[in-house]
Amino acid sequence: MANDPSDAILRRLLHLHPKLIDLSLTRTMTLLKALGNPHHHLPPVVHVAGTNGKGSILAMLRAILEQAGLKVHVYTSPHLVKFSERIRLAGKLISEDHLNRILANCEKRNAGQPITFFEITTCAAFQAFAETPADILLLETGLGGRLDSTNVIAKPAATIIAAISMDHAQFLGDTLAAIAHEKAWIQKPQVPSIIGPQDADVMAVCKNIAQKQQAYPFIFGEDWQIDPTDTQQMRFQSSNWDLILPRPNLMGHHQITNAGMAVACLDRLANQGLSIEAADIATGLQQIDWPARLQRLTQGVIKQKLGHDWEVWLDGGHNAAAGAALAATMHAWQQSNTKPLQVIFGMLNTRDAGEFLAPLRRITTKAYAVEIPDQPNSLTALEICQFGENVGLSILPATNLDAALSQIAQNPPGRLLICGSLYLAGKVLEQNQ
Repeated sequence: MANDPSDAILRRLLHLHPKLIDLSLTRTMTLLKALGNPHHHLPPVVHVAGTNGKGSILAMLRAILEQAGLKVHVYTSPHLVKFSERIRLAGKLISEDHLNRILANCEKRNAGQPITFFEITTCAAFQAFAETPADILLLETGLGGRLDSTNVIAKPAATIIAAISMDHAQFLGDTLAAIAHEKAWIQKPQVPSIIGPQDADVMAVCKNIAQKQQAYPFIFGEDWQIDPTDTQQMRFQSSNWDLILPRPNLMGHHQITNAGMAVACLDRLANQGLSIEAADIATGLQQIDWPARLQRLTQGVIKQKLGHDWEVWLDGGHNAAAGAALAATMHAWQQSNTKPLQVIFGMLNTRDAGEFLAPLRRITTKAYAVEIPDQPNSLTALEICQFGENVGLSILPATNLDAALSQIAQNPPGRLLICGSLYLAGKVLEQNQ
């Protein structure tokens, strides 16, 4: 961690509650009241929940809305390298001075009461958003939805429910329907709810809660559609729009669906008076900046170590659905370019590494396991190797990222995928500078 003044406060905030995760809105609401209820003084909010794709959808919306000339606040988590990445104010990452001030104020107002790190930092973000004029706020849930600290906005402009899959079962429930029940409660009365492609059980839950909440569901396959038309373009269709658009500049077929949810949200916002042109959507989709989502590393220490003939890709997906999406993308690439795929993998022990790795086993030439630095909940390299063995993927342990790269550099040039955790991705980006 860098030695910015805010870092000392962030370290203290980590120890205000005995648990990292303790889902409740009570502590958040208490602190927000002490801060003067900043969540009541925000620009129109787009609130996004789901298991996979939330951040990509918000990155797409940000690129399009900024292309249209709007000032956009964004709240996402976790960060990759610096905490300030979580809070974007009117197009710019929060400054160190501003971050230090709002964190200090939240710490003071909280007065030592138990509160989780995510809860108190979300309150700080709301304070920053309320202080800074903007046209719209793109707000990502942290975990779940119903009891997530971001779920204090009584009437957002729109909600989005991205793809829901098994994740955080110990907190959200051990079935897809149970997890969907937690996430779908971000839907609000008389607010459009964009619902992406879902498992049948998940869709049923989303529709049921939309009805209970008297929300206005806008459902993939019923109210809107997104389809690739060729290798370069896609078509979005709804009762309002019929658009031929370029594919997003984020890699992977799953990003077409994410783009569909972003455009569907804009469709509903247009009904509320947002002026957005098709040209802004098309241009914005080509200007998305979202690191560690199948990001190609074209320079830096890693490329220097491996040599220019290597393709290096970095992804922070960390659950079974992300593993399947990665495997599908890698398989498609191998069909047109048969470079051997090698993998460096690290994951937290709160995830099922076997479920992530299983789809990759048939397309991976060699795989190396690393422990994520500075993460006490990281799986060890040997534990990862055992997960790999359980699903039929042979994995070699490496003492660290450098050791894995040194082993890979001895092989003929190919394609390297570094994956398994956003925390690993953040360490890679930090070391690759």
